[in-house]
Amino acid sequence: MTESGFFRAVAASPLVAPADCRANAEEIARMIDEICTEAQPDLIVFPEMCITGYTCADLFHNSTLLDGAVNALEPVKLATAKHRCTVLVGMPLRRSGTLYNCAVAISCGAPVAAVPKTYVPNYNEFYEKRWWAAAPLATGTIAVGDIEVAFGTRLLLDCGGVRVGVEVCEDLWTPAPPSGFAAMAGAHVVANLSASDDLIGKYAYLRSLVAQQSARCSCAYVYASAGYGESSTDLVFDGKTIIAENGNIVAVNERWQHRSQWVASDIDIQAIERDRMHMGSFADCAGRNGARDYTTVGAVCPTGRADELRYRSVDPHPFVPADNDNLNSHCDEITNIQVAGLCRRLEATGCKSLVVGISGGLDSTLALLVAVAAFDRLGLPRTGILGITMPGFGTTSRTHNNAVTLMQQLGVSMKEIRIAPAVRQHFADIGHDPEVHDVTYENSQARERTQILMDMANRTGGMVLGTGDLSELALGWATYNGDHMSMYGVNAGVPKTLVAHLVAHFARTAADETTRRTLLDIVATPISPELLPPTVDGEIAQVTEDFVGPYELHDFFLYYMLRYGFSPRRIYLLARKAFAGSYDDATLRKWLRTFFRRFFSQQFKRSCLPDGPKVGSVCLSPRGDWRMPSDASAAMWLAECDELQ
Repeated sequence: MTESGFFRAVAASPLVAPADCRANAEEIARMIDEICTEAQPDLIVFPEMCITGYTCADLFHNSTLLDGAVNALEPVKLATAKHRCTVLVGMPLRRSGTLYNCAVAISCGAPVAAVPKTYVPNYNEFYEKRWWAAAPLATGTIAVGDIEVAFGTRLLLDCGGVRVGVEVCEDLWTPAPPSGFAAMAGAHVVANLSASDDLIGKYAYLRSLVAQQSARCSCAYVYASAGYGESSTDLVFDGKTIIAENGNIVAVNERWQHRSQWVASDIDIQAIERDRMHMGSFADCAGRNGARDYTTVGAVCPTGRADELRYRSVDPHPFVPADNDNLNSHCDEITNIQVAGLCRRLEATGCKSLVVGISGGLDSTLALLVAVAAFDRLGLPRTGILGITMPGFGTTSRTHNNAVTLMQQLGVSMKEIRIAPAVRQHFADIGHDPEVHDVTYENSQARERTQILMDMANRTGGMVLGTGDLSELALGWATYNGDHMSMYGVNAGVPKTLVAHLVAHFARTAADETTRRTLLDIVATPISPELLPPTVDGEIAQVTEDFVGPYELHDFFLYYMLRYGFSPRRIYLLARKAFAGSYDDATLRKWLRTFFRRFFSQQFKRSCLPDGPKVGSVCLSPRGDWRMPSDASAAMWLAECDELQ
């Protein structure tokens, strides 16, 4: 494991020759050389019975095959000694007159442990009980050649501080897989040595099974299955290799290859440990199931591997699915959550009217679209939604026109109130020079708009629908008691990088072309509060991201800080991988420091947020996911930011 907490695992599927143990072991040793030279892994997992071949059938009760399997291990042992790696291979082992289907761990030139298959299938195409016994309940020792090693199902391998649990093929498919108990005993990684034949539809089911087990156990799951070369007498094997981490498939191979192959992944051990710590029910479950009664066997890991993420992709937009089908499904789910939350709030309060400030920007557009969908679902007339556009000193014709057009096309009630006269009077009342474009100049406009919205809600017997999003809450990019306040914050759980996609999603399903074009132009408009006067050309002069930094960076920082509790140093490591070629290191460091400075200093705004629906795994509600003192010091986080290189 590297200093930053990543563990490199490989799932490998070698060409095999049934019953030719020497040839199989030499091919495995060749693969170890290849993999270690190229990838420098911490762990390599090979398939079930890969030393003999899985399809040897009644030959498994022949002493020539059994002795040959043990004798053939020499090249594998030499390869692990040469590269100082830990390898799991599958082979038959005898103990007290009983034959077991085992996963043998070989480390630094010698076998160190053997884990027998817990559940031996004997149905459909499988008749393994003809040859192998189920694993005994007790842990003991077993001979691998002339070496006695730890033997049993309650064993963990300690690979440089990372604990690895082992199960064999059928074990995963049972109601109580051994991997669950291994994870509760502390296994960060589970290895499955398998020989799973291929049937129509089976691969998709297996992928789901692997992903779900890794999620249920909050672990990584490394699955390696038999491939080309196995006998095709009755079954065919496609050489599946799959690596999953906490519910996500992170590496798979191309199946049906007539060659040996492997896949690798850099597994995030810190993320696994944080999830287990954060989810207290994981420890509760471990305590109730007696899962601590495990023996840990030491194993070695390679030394000197650079702290790099060669075998891990880092999504620069963790809130936004990269696949269009998933993105559309994601958008549907989020908008339904928003609409359902608003519907319930309207029913609970008896309100039949809403007041929304419409600026022509992304956030207010999304809030209006959700409001319209909620009214349609409740069978209320859209005229019960009052959209108010409030041009100020910085409003441009582009945003104003988009706001007016959108309200007209959606059929809501509309009102325009220009705030400049009232704000100028306010400046005179408090003695502020209107030529000084400072925070007073900006916030006076925001608070005037909020006053109008609140008072109009009182007049109509309705409520003010908030428009601020999750990213703005994280950065404190809202005027306290201005746009910070509402009676229900429908966008409170939606990050800025996702807001644009949600609006674009509404555009794709818009009933008319004018609405579609208007929504797409809103998506393309630079993000701005429009509180400073436009340029001489009438363009937006105050671009938010020029001041606080790119929202795609801040959403990335926010995700890894809240979802996993990562330090600035680790977030920076991930950001360098995710944004390579887009931002240089100095830019990443600059905005990372800005994020932590603002996140800590602006907590007081989040401590009194209006209600709003949670839509994802990251949320800043003071009543739900995030509780933090408003006077917490950011000193340690900022000091770590300053140390980054």
